[in-house]
Amino acid sequence: MDEHSRSSGAARHLLPEREKNEPVAASDPMPAGDRGEEGWHQARLQYLTWDRTPEDIESQEHRGRQAELALRAGASFAPDAYVAADAAVFTTHLVMGEKSWIGGHALVRGDVEFGAHCTVNSYAMISGKVRCGDGVRIASHASLVGFNHGFDDPDVPIYLQKHESRGIVVEDDVWIGANAVLVDGVRVGRGAVIAAGAVVSKDVPSMAIVGGVPAKVLRRRGQHGRYAETRQRLTVLGERAARQFQTILAGNRDGGDYLSRDASGEGRRSIRHLCDAIEIAAGFDALPDGLDIDAAIERLKSVQDRETGLLPDPFQTPRDGVALRDDGLALYNVLAVGYALETLGTHLRYPVAAVEVPAAELCAWLDGLAWRRRAWGSGAVVDAIGTALYFNARYFSTGTSRETLFGWLALRQDRASGLWGSPRAEDGLLQPVNGFYRLTRGTYAQFGLAVPRPEAAIDSVLLNYRNFGGFSGPTYTACNLLDTIHPLLLCLMQTDHRRGETEEIARAVIARAGERWVDDRGFAFADGQEPGLQGTEMWLSVVHLAAKLLGLEDAFAFVPKGVHRTEAVGLGV
Repeated sequence: MDEHSRSSGAARHLLPEREKNEPVAASDPMPAGDRGEEGWHQARLQYLTWDRTPEDIESQEHRGRQAELALRAGASFAPDAYVAADAAVFTTHLVMGEKSWIGGHALVRGDVEFGAHCTVNSYAMISGKVRCGDGVRIASHASLVGFNHGFDDPDVPIYLQKHESRGIVVEDDVWIGANAVLVDGVRVGRGAVIAAGAVVSKDVPSMAIVGGVPAKVLRRRGQHGRYAETRQRLTVLGERAARQFQTILAGNRDGGDYLSRDASGEGRRSIRHLCDAIEIAAGFDALPDGLDIDAAIERLKSVQDRETGLLPDPFQTPRDGVALRDDGLALYNVLAVGYALETLGTHLRYPVAAVEVPAAELCAWLDGLAWRRRAWGSGAVVDAIGTALYFNARYFSTGTSRETLFGWLALRQDRASGLWGSPRAEDGLLQPVNGFYRLTRGTYAQFGLAVPRPEAAIDSVLLNYRNFGGFSGPTYTACNLLDTIHPLLLCLMQTDHRRGETEEIARAVIARAGERWVDDRGFAFADGQEPGLQGTEMWLSVVHLAAKLLGLEDAFAFVPKGVHRTEAVGLGV
């Protein structure tokens, strides 16, 4: 006997003897305290239908209700199926398997079949053609809508256009959460879980946990146990990094400047490394020790060129005759400085005027990039443009450049590869794959838009990974791993295509990370280099992304808050 049944039985025995056998209808208007035991029990059954007893099922009232539904609603019932008195059932065909039930105030209409042990809670709505296997749990206020109105002809009022019904199929052992919506044509695989409030508009893989609007795969059931070793690796690495990151930041500071020893033991200076230090600390919900926040904010803001809004590096000598929009660092610092300022609770001083240009000029800029020779660099420009448009929209104002940008991208994507740009003889898809990361990071990922042709992109990323083992030539770099993991994670938010292969890559990345961490120094950007800020920030972000792909991000202490964050902002910003 379950908890609900025990409490119900105990309550009945506490009622006065004179009330025990006094029949009271569930709709009786008398106060609850005056209903009597049976009236209270019947009222409970409308909402706590799991409290039904064999006597309730065999009662004359219930069997009569089933007989009427068989006559009027095309219903057939297993001997121990149950329909609450206040359920609204108006079907043309209904099948209920053994031990299935429909709660009071649920609406079931259309052509519906439930297998064994299915439950429909109060205020759920099942409409149209719906087929549920065994063990399907449907929570209150969930809607399964197995039909659709025609609306394609704008010259005909919608109410006059034909209905269509492809139907909904829910396989065995599925839990559909409260307020979830399943639309016509979807199939939910065995063992799936639909999170509360999700809108399911495409098929759900078996054992997947999906959520959001539209619903996306969040993780797989059983992953935590399946990846116990990987989870342990994440926990250990995260704890080491959390204990040591302040030491790493201090070791890469010379006077008032942060520097990076990624490329050489002597180190090099760039405004980016102040940003790296801020981002590393922010990933652990902290600030660098000794950071003067006001001074850091002023220093970062002072980098920005007022006229263009771009951010040339103060440690680099400007090149004569080179426009700032052709300066890679001036573009990258839109990301580095802009996000660092956000983590400090502020923003760029000026809008980025360089990206607010007429459509023809923006398209000419994009067309003129080196897509055939260096797709990575071209994608990096798009990343900076998209990020500048994000900052403009959020903190200042923006025109129609976003629409132009996304329109250009939609027309220029290679339909076969799912990428932008061309492969090269010397390194195949490496440049387009790396460019895909940069391009989509600042556009589709940042604004929360679906990536076109995600399955083709996944195929291309996996092919490139197989050809290079995850890196180019002899150098195993955090950048090339980032350019693999982020695209796979982004695309798997829309599809389950080749998920198993991508999960194995994520596990391998996490295993390699633990081997490359150097205590109190962090990560090197590439094999053979010294550990430094750029490598540490990028590797920590790669590990977070790999963990998120596996649904294990809660096991890792670092969460990117800047350039490599994964939260979309939406076009409305």
